[in-house]
Amino acid sequence: MTDTCRIRAASVSAEVSAKGAELVSLKDAAGEELLWQAGPEWPRHAPVLFPIVGRLSGDLLRHDGAAYRMTQHGFARDSLFEWTERSESRVALSLADSAATRAAYPFAFRLELVYAVEGGILSMISRVTNPGAEALPFCIGAHPAFRWPLAEGVAKDGHALEFATQERGVARSVEDGLLGPEEPLPFDGVTLALSPDLFAKDALVLPDVASRSVRYVAKAPEGGVVRALTVSWRGYGDLGVWSKPSGASFLCIEPWRGMASPIGWDGAFEDKPGVVRLQPGATMEFEIRFSIGPAGRP
Repeated sequence: MTDTCRIRAASVSAEVSAKGAELVSLKDAAGEELLWQAGPEWPRHAPVLFPIVGRLSGDLLRHDGAAYRMTQHGFARDSLFEWTERSESRVALSLADSAATRAAYPFAFRLELVYAVEGGILSMISRVTNPGAEALPFCIGAHPAFRWPLAEGVAKDGHALEFATQERGVARSVEDGLLGPEEPLPFDGVTLALSPDLFAKDALVLPDVASRSVRYVAKAPEGGVVRALTVSWRGYGDLGVWSKPSGASFLCIEPWRGMASPIGWDGAFEDKPGVVRLQPGATMEFEIRFSIGPAGRP
């Protein structure tokens, strides 16, 4: 049986699993589920991506003249984390390097996840610590999938992403899990209209995104907002947006630090574009906040 823990506040509740330290439920004040419930189209909810985001060329991590097999999005999402705190409104979990992780990723590390609820906000803090004697190269990201449609009676193309800051209006394409060339997006100012056609090829990747929040809205035909959810972040610099190219009832909004290997790039992992190099003894913290409510704002 999966080991999970639920946390609650006045206007939000969440459930977290020890497997992958994954968020598996996010409900509003009325108890309505907003997170994708791992259907047959995609058997996950909101995996934690570490120590890579996306794919590496040939699924190989190259370091110090050796090659290690590392599959898409890394091993954290399938690892069993240890609970370090469980309370009514907050849980914390951790994962450290082991013989199994070093077979794929030859570095000492500690990864901690802290989930907390307050009011109508769920916060998710990820901390990476380097207990080793050499620099720790890594990427990290979140992969939460939300219901799409987000509200009953609203068509998929009645949804949009509203960015906090003007964006360039282009995204890197994804080809077989690797980064492809830039392609234009149907941006209208800071608003990206959503439709299944956006994902006909695969995910959209926005490197060095200017915004630090995006509002996911379901709009009535007359233009009013029926429901909204805001995803905001600090420490991350890139954003992925994804749904199944074949169609599915979810939309992933994914803050990342680092991305997949560009097509044709096959160097040492620590030299890959977007990789963080954490010095010995140092810790880095990343945070995502999910704000739900009538306006979907904090």
